[in-house]
Amino acid sequence: MQKTRRTVLIGLFLLIALLHLPLEAAEEPSVSARSAVLMDRDSGRVLWKKNEHRRRPIASTTKIMTALLALERGAEGERVKVSGAAAATEGSSIWLEKGEKKKLGELIYGLMLCSGNDAAAAIAEHIGGSEKKFVALMSERARALGAENTNFANPHGLPAKNHYSTAYDLALITCEALKNERFREIISTPARTISWPGQPWDRLLVNQNRLLELYPGADGVKTGWTEKAGRCFVGSATKQRWQLVAVVLKSSEIWEDSVALLDYGFQRYRHQKLFSKNQVLCTAEVMEGRERAEIAVCKAYHYPLLPSEQKRLNYRIRLHDSIRAPLTQGEKLGEVEVYLQKELICCVDLCALRPVSRKEYSDYLHDLFILMLQEGW
Repeated sequence: MQKTRRTVLIGLFLLIALLHLPLEAAEEPSVSARSAVLMDRDSGRVLWKKNEHRRRPIASTTKIMTALLALERGAEGERVKVSGAAAATEGSSIWLEKGEKKKLGELIYGLMLCSGNDAAAAIAEHIGGSEKKFVALMSERARALGAENTNFANPHGLPAKNHYSTAYDLALITCEALKNERFREIISTPARTISWPGQPWDRLLVNQNRLLELYPGADGVKTGWTEKAGRCFVGSATKQRWQLVAVVLKSSEIWEDSVALLDYGFQRYRHQKLFSKNQVLCTAEVMEGRERAEIAVCKAYHYPLLPSEQKRLNYRIRLHDSIRAPLTQGEKLGEVEVYLQKELICCVDLCALRPVSRKEYSDYLHDLFILMLQEGW
């Protein structure tokens, strides 16, 4: 009887333990891609990875950078004259013709929805003055973002020597591109009609990104394929204002891989609010100021955390050595560093919650009078 009771108690204990397992004990996603990464857009935290720094050909996911530079350096209403070289570009096409004049915005839609290599070449020649100069701008922009294992040789992703990136670098580039409102609008467009001079019909551009239909909250980004690169995809999805970016390179199942990664991120992690906008963390003495400054967080900040990580956070406030009046509202005065145990995970700007004016002559007299009263004069 005692043995039976012990067995029942052990069984109940194990059942309770299983029911209370933390979410991070969930099964890892099964991903066919040779390289992959899942990244939080805002913080850049990597939530899952597989050969994320391995250099690979990236096919048409190259066009994410092409579109970003086009939006940053050009105006969508600009007229672009298509060269013979651009019109003759091999591979996927929106059937541009030599001498045709298109708005830059139309070409960007053709680039991102239908993966037009001819559109990529026309954009590069227009923005950079030549394809070679534009490609140099692409690599320069990538390095500025910290994409150290990326080099571009063309604006479209057709096979070329020294044209490569990594899953991690592509995620960095995509996170930057997703900050651009027009980029987000373009990549999430299901279909778009653009002009076709000389023809009795217009060009219909249909978005090739099936994730937009397959996954609730999906809002981007770009497909890619060449024989050497295999099937590639960069996808994004947003749930409750939380956006994740999934990159899969040389994958046999780009949609299944992407869904598995996104599900893993949204289910396993929590989009934790670390700070609210204008949350006061401390006060500070202001040299020549009429009062102390209230030091607040400049803007709300979220960070993806596992349930068990919340208790392991540490904070360190670092203010400027000299805070001197007058201060304007919102003036940056320092940072708060956030550590996950000993690892620095983010720095959030601190600013003056309210303006602080400089002391007048009468203020100094008042301070002197108060001091004299305190000293018993």
